[in-house]
Amino acid sequence: MKFRVERDVLADAVTWTARSLPTRPPVPVLAGVRLEAEGDGSLHLSSFDYEVSARATVAAEVSDAGVVLVSGRLLAEISRSLPDQPVDIGIDGTKVTVVCGASRFSLLTMPVEEYPNLPSMPTATGTVDGDILTHAVAQVTVAASRDDTLPLLTGVRVEMEGEKLTLLATDRYRLALRELVWHPVSPSVSQVALVRARTLTDVAKTLGSSGEVTVALSETGGVDLIGFEAAGRRTTSLLVDGDYPPVRKLFPDETPIHAVVDRQHLVDATKRVALVADRNTPVRLSFSEGQLQLDAGQGDDAQASEAIEATLVGEDISVAFNPGYLLDGLGAIDTPFVRLAFTHPTKPVEFTGQAEESGDDIRDYRYLLVPIRFAG
Repeated sequence: MKFRVERDVLADAVTWTARSLPTRPPVPVLAGVRLEAEGDGSLHLSSFDYEVSARATVAAEVSDAGVVLVSGRLLAEISRSLPDQPVDIGIDGTKVTVVCGASRFSLLTMPVEEYPNLPSMPTATGTVDGDILTHAVAQVTVAASRDDTLPLLTGVRVEMEGEKLTLLATDRYRLALRELVWHPVSPSVSQVALVRARTLTDVAKTLGSSGEVTVALSETGGVDLIGFEAAGRRTTSLLVDGDYPPVRKLFPDETPIHAVVDRQHLVDATKRVALVADRNTPVRLSFSEGQLQLDAGQGDDAQASEAIEATLVGEDISVAFNPGYLLDGLGAIDTPFVRLAFTHPTKPVEFTGQAEESGDDIRDYRYLLVPIRFAG
């Protein structure tokens, strides 16, 4: 095997392919990146850890076709450090040589015959704009659980119904839902998948800037594999197994009380009063006509309070939130104003965005947050 490739092209492809390599692989070959050079001038780089696979295809000047397996992390570090010149890679006995300008490296090969076959990319289900997908995933994954003892809640539920794609995530304390328009292969598509939040985040960040992203679901023996592809890169992931809780019913049908607040003013005020809040200590929000007062701290501890303008429809109401969860929700909303909709001081509060202080809220993104009970 022998080929030449541009340094930046190689560095980007190796870094992307090796990004999800396991730190402690169950078998040594899973720490490798497989390089396959073909006579038609294409170079395929791939990695696999039995859960997530990645494959990138780039153009190269191939002198001799062949396949080799080398340490992925080491090759990524080397390729990023090379000078800005073409890179020549070839096999010399049991080693792979990497030559770029005056730099020369020799890497041990790994037994490529022991490397597992990558799963096939499922049939395409539809496409979605990469920038929209990236934004939507960021809005929803803030509510996904980080607790691996509850694997179901570390996933994002992806619902595909015709031209509507819905993402849902919850950690039991908050719930995020985002609806967006996509382009299904069939207008009658109706599928559901539970994707690990960290996998979806990684896909959105690395493929989202590549234009249209193809989404593919397998249906062999039930949906168990999802794939994403854009700009010569593809990744597949096993789905989270299990039945996701029926969280949609948690959104209230009616909210007799709601308040509208300047979103950035609420973010800034929350950050300030939360400075005196110890870990797990809530920030209290008290709404009255024309005003929202925020308070934190009590007793002999440090205390803070601040009042900002708010529009209230309905009776006065007070709630308390974990300040981190509150800021996560406010940060995911990208409109100038935020609407907080209430049913009862102890019931979950629905957050939606508003373009203006008066008018209807925008409901393609909804964030539901459970209040913390407080005395007084």
